[in-house]
Amino acid sequence: MAIVVDRETHLVVQGLTGSEGSFHGVRNRDYGTQVVAGVTPGKGGQDVSGIPVFDTVAQAVAETGANTTMVFVPSRFASDAIYEAVDAGIGTGSGSSAARARSRTRSGTS
Repeated sequence: MAIVVDRETHLVVQGLTGSEGSFHGVRNRDYGTQVVAGVTPGKGGQDVSGIPVFDTVAQAVAETGANTTMVFVPSRFASDAIYEAVDAGIGTGSGSSAARARSRTRSGTS
């Protein structure tokens, strides 16, 4: 599956305050991705290089309109992080970048 990032992508980084999350989150922002928030439970109110950190994905989505997530959490928490993102409204629905790309591919346009 291809992940398509476009102007409509508003990215939240789960695990932004960790070493891998901050490394990749900040670099994605520097390359032009709209990284609008990070999530680390218990660290809400902080920021990482100007990216605000929230305690939950639901808070990040409500405050920033995030519609895509990138997950950098310890493996034992990965499935919970994915479920948290889905519960907060992040998904692959018809409004997502991936769904738009699939639609363009099926119709033969790019």
